Order: sequence, then structure tokens, then C-alpha cells
Amino acid sequence: MAERVFNFYPGPATLPLPVLETAREELLDFQSTGMSVMEISHRSKQYENLQNETEARLKRLLNMGDNYKVIFLGGGASTQFAMVPMNFLSPEKTADYLVTGSFAKKAYQEAKFYGHVHPAVDTSGENYRRLPRQEEINFSDNPVYVHLTSNNTIFGTQWQTFPDCGNTPIIADMSSDLLSRCFDPEPFGLIYAGAQKNLGPAGVTIVIIREDLLAKANPDLPVIYRYETFVKNNSLYNTPPAFAIYMVSLVLKWLEDLGGVKAIEKINREKAAVIYEVIDQSNGFYRGHAEKDCRSIMNVTFRLPSEDLEDKFVREATAAGLVGLKGHRSVGGLRASIYNAMSYEGCKTLAEFMKDFLAKNG
Repeated sequence: MAERVFNFYPGPATLPLPVLETAREELLDFQSTGMSVMEISHRSKQYENLQNETEARLKRLLNMGDNYKVIFLGGGASTQFAMVPMNFLSPEKTADYLVTGSFAKKAYQEAKFYGHVHPAVDTSGENYRRLPRQEEINFSDNPVYVHLTSNNTIFGTQWQTFPDCGNTPIIADMSSDLLSRCFDPEPFGLIYAGAQKNLGPAGVTIVIIREDLLAKANPDLPVIYRYETFVKNNSLYNTPPAFAIYMVSLVLKWLEDLGGVKAIEKINREKAAVIYEVIDQSNGFYRGHAEKDCRSIMNVTFRLPSEDLEDKFVREATAAGLVGLKGHRSVGGLRASIYNAMSYEGCKTLAEFMKDFLAKNG
């Protein structure tokens, strides 16, 4: 097998090596069934037990009570941009959206098809370099929900403290930082996340919904677009993305064995600090995109003095086994995505490469 590289791609992203090894060992025979998990019926007891265990493990890690339900869907987080307003917004109601990045803007634009959408804040004028302070958010009088994106993968910003929305339920896209740090779930009526960054491979979207919000969902929708359909059927209304869910279950077990969310948050902050320290001590050679108090511990975004140097950085880093560092096409520059499965060793190796590149090109 070729030597594994340090994978800084933003998603699909690196997975824990023990998870991949377990999946390899079980690929042909899942739980002594003589079949792969990709072959067994989603109505079988073995598969149903797997899915129930995955839900229970996720709720334990997030410290969520029985009033939250977990469902597993296809379509990616982008489908949720539409499903959320389909279920909870209507022409006579208003939803507030905090537009703090590209995906937050896409969610805002999709919601416009279903009701009145109020941009309670929009930081596009500053190229999404920061997140708003509480006093900058202009909530509408009676929104049915407030939508936010917890971590902006393209621009490298992350909510350090979630806004106070009073009694209005927060609906959050946490695709790129769910399970990366501790937070209080109580204000959140619904959380959704594509798995391919912190939770598993591409192919499954996790939706966590609070029962009181679910009770307010629009019943006059096609069955396949109702959250209630999947809650009532334990995500088995149609064939679920079984292999992706199986991989999520392995990732969650790996995280529990590591010590849970509190333990991984400590590691994540140490990983990010190693890279940000190089940026801050480079005398402007490396320029972070995000303002310091809004920096993400998942996606480190930065620029070099010229695009030629950025291209050279990517080429030489790739040759050194540090791959996926090119920034998003809409922003340019460099981006290191350091999700849960990225090791401290990988971040330290990148930091040392950055120091060496600066010494040779600064």
C-alpha cells in the first residue's frame, strides 16, 4: 500500500485510520452474517440495531435527551436548505437568516421560495471575514426560526459563542464542525450536517430535530419531504444510505473511545493553535483571512504575498505529502481543513513546512 498522506481536503475529508481498518476487516462479513453491510437488508435486525446504536451514540456524544430525534437522509446538506423552509416556513410567516458565508447565503436563497426571509445580518460586504456581534443582529419581530451556519469552511470563520435568539428555535447547518467542540444543544430546534467532513463519508446527512419543533412542521407536503415521515419510520421509509451510516457508527465509536467531544475539542484547539501561531509570527508573509476572534478550529484560511507563491506552496506541499491545501476557487489562497480525524502530527508537520517555506521564500 502506498504511504498515506496528510489529507487537508475540506470534504470528503480524512477519516480516522482505525475506522478505515475496521471497515476493511468487516467489508465481506458484517457481524457474522456472511454478507457485507452493503448487501444486507435494511429491514434486517442486524442493520436496524446498527442504526439505533448510531443514533444513541450520537445523542450521548452531544448530551441530548429523548426529546431529540435523529434521522439519516440522503441529498447532502444542500437538500436541507430547501427541506427546512418547506417544513417550517409559509408565505404568511418570517424566518431569520444569518448570512455569514457562501453556504449560509445558499440556504437563505432557497428559503425565499417558501415564505418571507429576513436577513438578520449579512457580512458579505466584508468578504465574510468575521461573524457579527450580538448587537449587530437585527432580528425580525416574530420569526418562526433563526437559521445559522456554525462554521464557514470556505472563509475559515466559526461562531465562538452562538447568538442569543430568545425563545426562537435555532436551526443550524453544522456540517463542518458537529462533534468538534462542546456546546449547549438546548437552543437548537434542528441541526443538520453532511457527514463528509467530521462524521463519516459522503452519502448521508444527519438531521437532529427537537420534538416540539417537529410538531409544528407543515403536514401538507409530499410524504418524502416531511421530517415526520422519517422520524416515524426510524429513517427506514425508503432504503437509507446504509454503508455511509455504518461508517458514521464507526467514527462515533472511535470518538467515544478517544474520550468524547470534550477530549477532541482540546486536541482540535491545540492543532489549530500550531498553525495559527506560524501565521501570526510570519510578519505578514502568511495573512489569515478570518479575523482572530472569529477563527475556525476546523478550516484555517490564509494568503501569501502573491498567487505565484501560493501555487508554489501547493506544489511543494503536495510533493511533501501535505495534500488538499488549495483554497476555495471563490476565495483563492490556501486552506488547511483540520477536522477531528486530522492528527496533531499532521498539523505540526504542516506548521514546520510553513516555517521552512517562509525561510526560503520570505
